[in-house]
Amino acid sequence: MYFSKSFIPILRNNPAEAKIKSHQLMLRIGMIKQSSAGIYSWLPLGFKVMKKIEQIVREEQDKIGAQEILMPTIQSSDIWKESGRYEDYGEEMLRIKDRQNREMLYGPTNEELVTEIFRSSIKSFKSLPQLLYHIQWKFRDELRPRFGIMRCREFYMKDAYSFDLNDEEAQFSYNKFFLSYLRTFKRLNLSAIPMAADTGPIGGNLSHEFIILAETGESKIYTDKRIFDVNSDDTKLDKQSLISLRNKFEEFYAVTDEKYNDKDFKEKVNEEYRLNTKGIEVGHIFYFGDKYSKPMNATVDFQGQKHFVKMGSYGIGVSRLVGAIIEAKYDDKNETMKWPVSIAPYKCAIIPSTTKKDNKNIIKANNISKLLNEQNIDTIIDDTDENFSSKMKKFNLIGIPFQILIGNKTEGDTLEFREVGKDSQNLKINQINKFIKSKKN
Repeated sequence: MYFSKSFIPILRNNPAEAKIKSHQLMLRIGMIKQSSAGIYSWLPLGFKVMKKIEQIVREEQDKIGAQEILMPTIQSSDIWKESGRYEDYGEEMLRIKDRQNREMLYGPTNEELVTEIFRSSIKSFKSLPQLLYHIQWKFRDELRPRFGIMRCREFYMKDAYSFDLNDEEAQFSYNKFFLSYLRTFKRLNLSAIPMAADTGPIGGNLSHEFIILAETGESKIYTDKRIFDVNSDDTKLDKQSLISLRNKFEEFYAVTDEKYNDKDFKEKVNEEYRLNTKGIEVGHIFYFGDKYSKPMNATVDFQGQKHFVKMGSYGIGVSRLVGAIIEAKYDDKNETMKWPVSIAPYKCAIIPSTTKKDNKNIIKANNISKLLNEQNIDTIIDDTDENFSSKMKKFNLIGIPFQILIGNKTEGDTLEFREVGKDSQNLKINQINKFIKSKKN
């Protein structure tokens, strides 16, 4: 891919309307374009990053045995009236009517729809547990959409739902997602801490938010600093191992502001370990028992009787994660973005010096690009007339993690290679290939 042929509309300066790092960067390097208040078009650069995040989320859901489905964005109001949430949800729900004057809605979440799917399909306890997820657009009519994709109206989200026979099995499912989320965020090079949280309009009495620290976050958090040292690497997908993992985290005080109690905080956390700061919610899990299965009559046959299934729901904001990673990784002082290698829009930028009369460096860049692409290392070649310094700054801003520089003095198979934010080194193409492949985050 030549930079001149790519659709990356870079702005010279940060847009005046953008107030936080993620919104500034995403507009400036052409990741998104606002369509209307709180609604954005995702342009190629932003879409590539989001789809790579989506794939990591999908892989970690699959590892715990969750099955992917796809539910529609538009839902009938009938099932929401059946659950009792149609009027309770509030003005964030976009209510519409079709040409037959039937009341419809743009789904803000999917507890009702997935429950209706389950009850019409599963009849026996022998089919439990069921873990279903989908990745789909959602719409919530925020009163004051702001901060770009961090608080918008239309967003891309993974939501999952569990169906179990009893509380014990439901807790097992809950803990599977607990671990899955920790692994997902670790692959994205994020330190996301699970914190006891309010259940809000979803309902239930058990909930955890996964929070990353950020000055621009909307969530106030109160925690014991030692929680950051808890390690989940050796956790297995069995009941006892998962219970042990949750217990390790819950040994330490960690709550959002809805759950905060000043007396408890001071009693349970020594002053030297207290942390009171802001964070960004990147995931939220809930257990709500039969809150939806009872009013919607979602049952299975067990020992000759009908049993209401126990349910939970589990959300990750896929599009929000793009902004959250920027908030965590963008160095605005040096105008450098450090995407984790796994989700960078391109892994390597090839930067040849160019003149109108001599295209030998472009030819060399094409050959290098072909070799790297064959190794599944996606590249972009900067064929513009800018000088080296301007090109390097541009790719630092975009956040392409590796750069290969081809000057007029470049000879043989030794190339000038640099990792963003670090000094250059001279390497051969096979060494570059090995180096890039060794970098996971």
